[in-house]
Amino acid sequence: MSDFDLEPVTPRFGARLTGVDLKQPIPDALAAALRQALADRLVLFLPGQFLDMPALKRATAVFGPLLRVPYIAPSPEDPDVVAVLKEADEARISTFGGDWHSDFSFLEQPPGGSLLQAVDLPPVGGDTLWADQATAWETLPDDLRALVAGRRAIQTGAPYGVSHRPTVATSRSIQITRGDPAADREIAHPIVRRHPDSGREALFLNPIYTIRLDGMTEVESAPVLARLYGHMTRPEFCCRHRWRPGDLVVWDNRMTLHFAVNDYDGHRRLLWRTTFAGEAPIMA
Repeated sequence: MSDFDLEPVTPRFGARLTGVDLKQPIPDALAAALRQALADRLVLFLPGQFLDMPALKRATAVFGPLLRVPYIAPSPEDPDVVAVLKEADEARISTFGGDWHSDFSFLEQPPGGSLLQAVDLPPVGGDTLWADQATAWETLPDDLRALVAGRRAIQTGAPYGVSHRPTVATSRSIQITRGDPAADREIAHPIVRRHPDSGREALFLNPIYTIRLDGMTEVESAPVLARLYGHMTRPEFCCRHRWRPGDLVVWDNRMTLHFAVNDYDGHRRLLWRTTFAGEAPIMA
């Protein structure tokens, strides 16, 4: 049994959870209910949590072992927490997470998911969007389904490597490794992966880390990927969150894409992020 109320945000995914205080110890029954809610709804929005770093880490451990992600420097206060920060004087730069992506999909074992705790927010702007990739796969046109079913996509750590490193100005507030040749290593993951617990299937590729389809060149892959991305981010698969002080969001990195909107130049925005471990993607 759970002690929270769950209100759907869209018909197929996303839910607002109220009536729970994660600053307190989390009983086993509540932890199990939270995991089930995440498996069902893929993104959970919990208002008014105001978690400090130890409480945020306890909440993260409900969903899986804490994971320290590569290439991103952690917060100086805690090595398990990343400070997702853009200062007010940083303008006309790219922002962390500023395109549709699944976090670190180029790793052999990409993260299972992440949590974000709002700390400092602009008066308006700085929203985050999520896209439901389970529904995207279920509704994929037949010709694309036939092309990608049972196939793999090639992923690399492009923003952190050499061959695809970004050329636009980036924030100084998040220390990100650039120009590491090891990040250019290619890894093939299933285009359609199966969740190890729920058994749900979802598309698993994204514009930041996917460079081509296995067995095809980048040029050959480009029109196919463009069609896929256009479908995967259709408005009916998306939800948009306007951050409020104290908001906590949990999402499943296996089944969703997300996008940080960079429209708040002149204002400070800080969220604390933790990540929980996943597994090598399982072919659907």
